[in-house]
Amino acid sequence: MSQTRFFEFDAGDVRLHCAEMGERGRPLIVCLHGFPEYWAAWRNVMGELAARYHVVAPDQRGFNLSSKPDGVEAYRVRNMVADLDRLAAALSPTRRFVLAGHDWGASVAYAYAFLRPERLSHLVIANGVHPAAFQRAIFEDDGQRAASQYINTLRAPGAEERMAADTYRRTLKMIAGFSTTRWMTPAQERAYVAAWSQPGAMTAMLNWYRASPIVVPEPGAPAPDSLILSLPDEAMRVAVPHLVLWGEADEALRPACLDGLARYADTVVVKCAADCGHWILHERPGWVAGEITKFLSAGAA
Repeated sequence: MSQTRFFEFDAGDVRLHCAEMGERGRPLIVCLHGFPEYWAAWRNVMGELAARYHVVAPDQRGFNLSSKPDGVEAYRVRNMVADLDRLAAALSPTRRFVLAGHDWGASVAYAYAFLRPERLSHLVIANGVHPAAFQRAIFEDDGQRAASQYINTLRAPGAEERMAADTYRRTLKMIAGFSTTRWMTPAQERAYVAAWSQPGAMTAMLNWYRASPIVVPEPGAPAPDSLILSLPDEAMRVAVPHLVLWGEADEALRPACLDGLARYADTVVVKCAADCGHWILHERPGWVAGEITKFLSAGAA
């Protein structure tokens, strides 16, 4: 596997701790992790891609070794988009880059694609959701609504203490509830606990949920108004080549999340893997990297 190097990036109001593999000057792929992970969610995939690309994975704001600004407002998605834009401008100022996101990282990746399509050559989503398709699935699909109730649990007052109690027992249990964790070694578990134990990290990580406009009604309750669904389709359109990699055994994101995706994407390719789930980056890193490589090669990234 390619050697991992680390650097700190000053994004203005935050500093981002970043991992990189592959030679600078090659086409850039930026990989965004989700909750409750950190840059190493992409480690094995990065190693597979580094022979051809310059691959960079930041700890997003609030996570692991990156800055953890106070307050919910600091975790509105526009702030993460700005962080990414500054990082990409420093690493690939004149050349378009590939953006890949998993889970919450996919949400940031989609938001960036809506706002800065001219900077992207390709968008890659791994078990993540388009915000409008996700909100509609929560409202209309009973299975997705039930699966999303954990979001309300993570938004609740005191969630930090509950998720950290007994050496983060509930956090580890939540990971296992999303899909198989046969990939979780004792060393990886210790690394996760160390990331979550950084001062202010758990509050900052949960503030991503508190800042989100996604609405999760209780099962059986009527669907309320939604800011996301009030936006015009054009505001949430993906105008660049778009790959979705989907582990079908995902217990957090159900198949309904993919319904209607073509409504928002000019060019979308969906590849499914029946034998893995939400943690697709850990379960099938070789397959993920291979599909990304084929997708980018077809478009000459």
